[in-house]
Amino acid sequence: MPRAPKISEAIQKVGASVFSPLSARVEELQRAGSELFPLHVGDTWLEPPDGCRMYDLPAGDHPGLHRYLADTRGLPALIDALLERARTLHGLPYERSGILVTAGATLGLSNALSAILDPDEEVLLLAPYWPLIRGIVHSLRGRPVDVPFYDRVASARDAIEAVEAKLTSRTAALYVSTPSNPTGRVLPEAWLQALAEWARARDLWIVSDETYDRLVYRGEHVSIARFAPERTLTSFSFSKTYGLSGCRVGYLVGPSEQIAAAHRAAVHSGYSAPTPSQLLALRALERADVWLEQARAAYAETGRTAAQALGLGEPEGSTFLFIDVSARLDARGLLGFLHDCLDDGVQLAPGSACGDAYGSWVRLCYTAAPPERVAEAVARLARRL
Repeated sequence: MPRAPKISEAIQKVGASVFSPLSARVEELQRAGSELFPLHVGDTWLEPPDGCRMYDLPAGDHPGLHRYLADTRGLPALIDALLERARTLHGLPYERSGILVTAGATLGLSNALSAILDPDEEVLLLAPYWPLIRGIVHSLRGRPVDVPFYDRVASARDAIEAVEAKLTSRTAALYVSTPSNPTGRVLPEAWLQALAEWARARDLWIVSDETYDRLVYRGEHVSIARFAPERTLTSFSFSKTYGLSGCRVGYLVGPSEQIAAAHRAAVHSGYSAPTPSQLLALRALERADVWLEQARAAYAETGRTAAQALGLGEPEGSTFLFIDVSARLDARGLLGFLHDCLDDGVQLAPGSACGDAYGSWVRLCYTAAPPERVAEAVARLARRL
């Protein structure tokens, strides 16, 4: 007999939002007109650079603006610019066929994993990790495997021991994020080289999340693909770098054969990245260097000030602080603490969304609101801590 209709077991493992346990309380506070500081979501309060906003694209100046793209891989001029950026900025030795413009880095990472992952294969996730990557692996019928890492590893040797301990015969890929969401760490070159060589020796794919590649405040960003270009798919984004998160535009860089496979996945999941968003992305690459420098300086200062107020080390990159609140948890656990923070008006993300070992941590995005509002929210959180 045919089975009764049911929801996929894989999708049942995926939450609609990492914030859903708090949504009812948030709605109550909003209805009551309470002041809320939304530091739970990774975003920027800055508007995109001048000339890089939707009203800067008159349809009359851009024939075909509202039609399907002729090439679903991306606008030719944008692909050319991204290839040049990958080669000169990151030293990546790819060809034009190794670039795919995606509808945001989120879909780009899904497309990348779609290209290389078969059902029941495992992806090692260096934890704590970006909350959505676990759900992406689940939705593709893969198995996410947490590797406690950013708060545990102190050397390249430690890094290899951490991933080796989680390796099985089903392991297919390693997911790396630097600068890290949520910890703000920038992985050293020696660690990345060691991880790349380990992946090559184990014949594994590498999926590298480099959403915050231009937001480094200490140290230097290095793409792991430099050390294993033949097996690395790297995802970049315009969302945080240029304030275009609502436009949903990012891109993948990698070996031509695997990018072609990711392209097939992209066509059958979102068809192509929005044409207006691609035009704005190209404009940002061409004219937003000054804006980016100013944004990076502002983010660095806000992050440094917030970290000092909370007694934490300064973030090295990205836009997040990851905070151990175990000493302030009671019998209600982390959810109770997050509800108490909401009573203070401060919205935070649960660390448990970033890995099973982080159920007593919270994530704070210090660019999701203007600096003066972040300072007030951090002061309220510091008092509670």
